[in-house]
Amino acid sequence: MTAKANLDIHAIPEEGTTSSHLPSGRWPHHDMLDLDNCRRPDIEVVLTLADRMREILDRRIPRVPALRGYTIVNLFYEPSTRTRVSFELAGKVLGADIISVSTNTSSVVKGESLIDTVRTLRAMRSDAVVMRHPMAGAPYLAAQHTDASIINAGDGAHAHPTQALLDLYTMHRSIGDIAGKKIVMVGDIAHSRVARSDLWGLTTMGAHVVVCGPPTLLALGMRVSDRPSHAENALPPVTIETNIDQAIEDADVVMALRLQSERQEGGLLPSLHEYATHYQVTAERLARAKPDHLLMHPGPKNEGIEIAADVAGGSHSIIEDQVTNGVAVRMALLYLLSGRIEPEEVTELST
Repeated sequence: MTAKANLDIHAIPEEGTTSSHLPSGRWPHHDMLDLDNCRRPDIEVVLTLADRMREILDRRIPRVPALRGYTIVNLFYEPSTRTRVSFELAGKVLGADIISVSTNTSSVVKGESLIDTVRTLRAMRSDAVVMRHPMAGAPYLAAQHTDASIINAGDGAHAHPTQALLDLYTMHRSIGDIAGKKIVMVGDIAHSRVARSDLWGLTTMGAHVVVCGPPTLLALGMRVSDRPSHAENALPPVTIETNIDQAIEDADVVMALRLQSERQEGGLLPSLHEYATHYQVTAERLARAKPDHLLMHPGPKNEGIEIAADVAGGSHSIIEDQVTNGVAVRMALLYLLSGRIEPEEVTELST
């Protein structure tokens, strides 16, 4: 990564002080819907600022008032543990007011539309809405009907940009610049919103991306790296491999993906046992990767299906680091979207 940490970590306030000394002003993006419209410098700003946020999280009392007076609403139409809790914690560490809405106890059950819901939340002076929805494109619709910042926390099988950002940050902390590194994603690519956002983020940062899975679970619109496409729905260029042993060969990072059974149609797989036989990430298969490889999983993971239990908790696994880093990355993103960082400081962070 080429971004320089312009913000001196010594300027972060001591525990118990009332001034955050974090920079103030604007970031170019008003919403975070996916990474397909983010340039490398945009992503580098997030990763650099996330380092600052990790410093705050590692304190004895991890609290700063950087977002005091800023109201964040978590609006989740689907179950979530990691994403919802990490956004709540991220906002609280920065001093924001956090409101979590459970749609099964809200006016949604009475038939209130998504548009009415986001308009109502904005009328209550919410500044940002963190939104998870089962329908692809729902956050985009919401963004058209409110001037609050919309953060996509997962929309159907389409996108999960903050997970992709934390994946990038976790790789960066472990191996530095990922340009030219071989990153292998194994599993249900077709139904994984994480995979789609990771494809955009990884390729933008210059990684060599290999996707591996049964042909029935490879995403539509995916294109191989030596065949350019101008189709509007085309994903960024990658290497496609259906043989897991060949895919993992000399990999720097291997990421196992969960089978999205709740989104799959019938007939895509003969059985879970057969899938595990041919595509489970195991120690034997990881032996083909580079000796210092990293193992990742966005969670929740099904041990014994897409990943073996011994490697999930093994020495190469940084799965728990992904969870911790998720808080720091979401802190950085909330702060950037709040508009409390000066344009020139954003530029300096990305140069």
